[in-house]
Amino acid sequence: MHNLNFNYNIEKLKKDTLIGLYTNMLKSRLIEERMLVLLRQGKVSKWFSGIGQEAISVGVTLALNPEDYILPMHRNLGVFTTRNIPLYRLFGQWQGKASGFTKGRDRSFHFGTQEYNIVGMISHLGPQLGVADGIALASKVKSKNQVTAVFTGEGGTSEGDFHEALNVASVWQLPVLFCIENNGYGLSTPTNEQYNCENLADRGLGYGMESHIVDGNNIVEVYSKVSEIAESIRENPHPVLIEFKTFRMRGHEEASGTEYVPQTLLSAWETKDPILNFESFLLNEAILSEADKTKIKDEIIAEIQEHLELAFNEEDIIPNEIKELNDVFKSFEYESITPNNNSKEIRFIDALSEGLKQSMERHNNLILMGQDIAEYGGVFKITEGFVEEFGKERVRNTPICESAIVETAMGLSIAGIKSVVEMQFADFASSGFNPIVNYLAKSHYRWGQEADVVIRMPCGGGVAAGPFHSQTNEAWFTKTPGLKVVYPAFPYDAKGLLATAINDPNPVLFFEHKGLYRTIKEDVPTDYYTLPFGKASVIQCGNAITIISYGATVHWALETLSNNPGISADLIDLRTLQPLDTETIYTSVKKTGRAIILQEDSLFGGIASDISALLMEHCFEYLDAPVKRVASMKTPIPFASQLEQQYLSKNRFEVALKALLEY
Repeated sequence: MHNLNFNYNIEKLKKDTLIGLYTNMLKSRLIEERMLVLLRQGKVSKWFSGIGQEAISVGVTLALNPEDYILPMHRNLGVFTTRNIPLYRLFGQWQGKASGFTKGRDRSFHFGTQEYNIVGMISHLGPQLGVADGIALASKVKSKNQVTAVFTGEGGTSEGDFHEALNVASVWQLPVLFCIENNGYGLSTPTNEQYNCENLADRGLGYGMESHIVDGNNIVEVYSKVSEIAESIRENPHPVLIEFKTFRMRGHEEASGTEYVPQTLLSAWETKDPILNFESFLLNEAILSEADKTKIKDEIIAEIQEHLELAFNEEDIIPNEIKELNDVFKSFEYESITPNNNSKEIRFIDALSEGLKQSMERHNNLILMGQDIAEYGGVFKITEGFVEEFGKERVRNTPICESAIVETAMGLSIAGIKSVVEMQFADFASSGFNPIVNYLAKSHYRWGQEADVVIRMPCGGGVAAGPFHSQTNEAWFTKTPGLKVVYPAFPYDAKGLLATAINDPNPVLFFEHKGLYRTIKEDVPTDYYTLPFGKASVIQCGNAITIISYGATVHWALETLSNNPGISADLIDLRTLQPLDTETIYTSVKKTGRAIILQEDSLFGGIASDISALLMEHCFEYLDAPVKRVASMKTPIPFASQLEQQYLSKNRFEVALKALLEY
């Protein structure tokens, strides 16, 4: 053995603590060894080994309080076992059984559990760093004096999420412990091809963040150092970056092997085994006897066997389509709130601002986040005056980091806080796309954790803003299960639907067409009220044709009908795209026999295509003509006014409408 130095703070540690550190590491190791046997037998599908890294998982977990959240990776088995999750539940998780945490929907450690304050990873690695920011922000706002620990590998530090999350944590002084397990390789890529600084902990300086390097194979150093750091964070909330130096003794996962690792390197680290070295120390110091060692090992092996039998004897999950569909979203009972008769004529933008303000008054646990939304009031001034009324804790300017802020919103939801994120422009959602479609959208289906987040999306053309400030990109999200998509056309709808979006515990993309902000007015109730999702509005009734639209294109259709009073049309404003009110669409088309769908987005892959396909499947025998789609050109949105007008579908709609009527 390497004879690791366990004298760091050793005099302050009681015998029970030392035995507990040893027992928890050994438990993790023995489970892994059994899983490797089961993997070869085909009884588990995949395994990511943490052998050689147990001291980090166990030491960090025992140094924190049970109520502190931990966000582990797939090599942190010791986090789960040290938090005393019943082993049969872990075994059930790895076998896709109902006793696991994801009902067979996700594998290995891709799950969370509020019962044990653990939030597992997704395969994209980086997003959990920002999620930790959100959990820590909730702790700070609620004055809970909690620490949030989040793990990543040295490879994960190359992702942009790492930079964004550390920057946000530093700017907001969040109580986060960022734990880098530097184990030498990101799959087969060695550290010298992953980064070019001597130590990853050195990056802390660039963020104005305290940082430390810890021997990740020395359980006493890990436990003692993290205990000290955690206490300092509780006393004065701030983020800390720790680089744990360790080594991965097996493949990235078992199939990949370790052929790319020099044998001399493996042999050197083998002598630093965290369990064998600590065991030797405890025996030499007479803290642990051979009899104790045997007893501990036998008890763990018996526990493993008992719980494996429970998992093996459990019936396989029987697929149930209704259960699967019902778990995509958290159940939400819509509460219809009707306003009094007082109303005033306001603009679209004023309706949004008023609705947002009334929701802030109604929900004390609602936080707003976005670029320039505080004192400046946002680029469109929707949150102007909010800081004075609600304070900067609840109306938060963010750095330019869409990904980390979406992730922070997810973390707030995990900790029981609602949030509304303002994308300065809907186009910029591409910079936060991964956490929207892979974290927010999938969390409830995977492990029952709602994403109580609204993302406001100022969108749309007609304002000469060019390719990066003018897109109407709702189709990026309507195809993703787990997201709700709202797209109002009128001030009354905007205010009521925004209230419902904030009440709904599921993730909502709320599209707001910039071209409507200051051009459309109507009488809107002054009181707080709600409107239901999945219920379209029939704005105008007729018999000859059904016009289906949403957002600004509803107004284009109204203008066309106003200029052609002889056209008898049902005009449907969808209002929400997910859920979609197919009943209203089908009823109208069955009456008129003709359907034209108008969207601002370019044609291919847009919502019009799906509605057209639905009509062919459900209303074909009622149709007197082909379903017609009208959309913008298949180019990026140009800046020059004359080019933009050519691009938009508005000027092609009337011709297409009349042609369909004459078919």
